[in-house]
Amino acid sequence: MREYLLTLCVTAAVTYLLTGPVRKFAIVAGAMPEIRARDVHREPTPRLGGIAMFFGLCAGLLVADHLTNLNEVFETSNEPRALLSGAALIWLIGVLDDKFEIDALIKLGGQMIAAGVMVMQGLTILWLPVPGVGTVALTQWQGTLLTVALVVITINAVNFVDGLDGLAAGMVCIAACAFFLYAYRIWYGYNIEAAAPATLFAVILMGMCLGFLPHNMHPARIFMGDSGSMLIGLVLAAGAISVTGQIDPDVMKLFSGSERNAVHQMVPVYIPLVMPLTIIAIPAADLVLAIVRRTWRGQSPFAADRGHLHHRLLEIGHSHSRAVLIMYFWSALIAFGALAYSVNSASMWIVLGVVFLSAIGLIMLLLPRFTPRAPRWAERFVPPRYRRRRAAPVMPVEQPEPVGREQREPVAAGAAGASGVNGATAVGHRR
Repeated sequence: MREYLLTLCVTAAVTYLLTGPVRKFAIVAGAMPEIRARDVHREPTPRLGGIAMFFGLCAGLLVADHLTNLNEVFETSNEPRALLSGAALIWLIGVLDDKFEIDALIKLGGQMIAAGVMVMQGLTILWLPVPGVGTVALTQWQGTLLTVALVVITINAVNFVDGLDGLAAGMVCIAACAFFLYAYRIWYGYNIEAAAPATLFAVILMGMCLGFLPHNMHPARIFMGDSGSMLIGLVLAAGAISVTGQIDPDVMKLFSGSERNAVHQMVPVYIPLVMPLTIIAIPAADLVLAIVRRTWRGQSPFAADRGHLHHRLLEIGHSHSRAVLIMYFWSALIAFGALAYSVNSASMWIVLGVVFLSAIGLIMLLLPRFTPRAPRWAERFVPPRYRRRRAAPVMPVEQPEPVGREQREPVAAGAAGASGVNGATAVGHRR
């Protein structure tokens, strides 16, 4: 665990320290597009934040390669090299898109090529665990198509949800944290070495997101762009492929009692192979809704609009920060709920806890303009918007004394400063 923590800190530190120089480079390079109709920010903001995230990924893999326990991952498996090859290709396509805005079909082709590069180097789905049936072996073509489909779906799901400051990085960080805990449990708890690459991918992904978030929180100083969103989507998909398609439930049944129980325990992991509903449930739902919405209107599925979930939260009255926090809440609820279910699926307390937290989430959605107020003793520790407003003291208004006609004096223009009357409107003596 200490080596994973060191890898996490190094990845986060490199990403954080490089984001500032990358921001200056993006400004000089002109990677600051004009504000579009679907954007919510008000000022042009530089992109290319994915450059810092990619170098953070390289730093994390380099450090892990020189650590004693994690070095075995590079010696016994080719998956880290496959991840780096696919990440470099998808990152290069994202950088070109952030600068020149290439066509959506070209990006889709690049995503498929990046997934194919990983497949050629061994990062692919070999078998698929099916509940109630067991392990289903896949042919080479079936595994390739399923791997490419999962990578493309995950990349576009993360790319679609990247619409608010800090939203995509925070949601992927939450998903990576839950995924790390699950993969580490399989590797350390069951002593299955095949889960070590997925654990390493998850901890590096957490470091990339944590290092970039301080620069990307509202108001964002830099955006990750497609170079960052597609990169973290590919790393997340690579972890899901590694822990699901490479781990044989026949090995886990030695610890679970039977293969059926082993398959049952892998439910939170193999569901993302069909549709990432547990690890990135909110981005996947947003992706499906966007495709249905755009095709229903006769538009291209890649045509941008303002109908995403985060846009709808803003339209019903939520602030920018509140909309991001609500999306964080639902992502954490689904990801960690699936994690808790994988640990003890027979516990009723887990179901009750998920139902209770879901009710809290619905209340948050239905109260867009409600602002909680801190108690008096805690006001100095919270931002000003959460403090109670004190009524301003009411000053007594003196009523002017009635002045008779015989007491009125003519006001000269030169006396305007003394009498409080504007000199341009002063009235001279009249009989």
